[in-house]
Amino acid sequence: MSGAILETWIMGEILRSWWHNGRRAPFYYYRDKDQKEIDLLIVQDGILYPLEFKKTASPGRRVASHFQTLAKLNMPVGPGGVICLVDQVLPLTNQVSAIPVGAV
Repeated sequence: MSGAILETWIMGEILRSWWHNGRRAPFYYYRDKDQKEIDLLIVQDGILYPLEFKKTASPGRRVASHFQTLAKLNMPVGPGGVICLVDQVLPLTNQVSAIPVGAV
């Protein structure tokens, strides 16, 4: 349950930060017929920004492998992130970084 609790807390903090800044939160959850999921899609200026939430301090490249499925949506995809228990921002791929949960 601790992973689900962390995911809920992260989502709540992100949503709260948008609302406290007087902004509408263009947030979406993604899941396709193949059960590939992305915890949060932020759509801004017609660009998709994917985020995954993980309870790990050592995320690998595979954590964000579902981000590739967004190509079939025919929308530009911006840089993505994996919000997790790392101490500092770390690149996982050219387009995906591990982001400390404390930065939320």
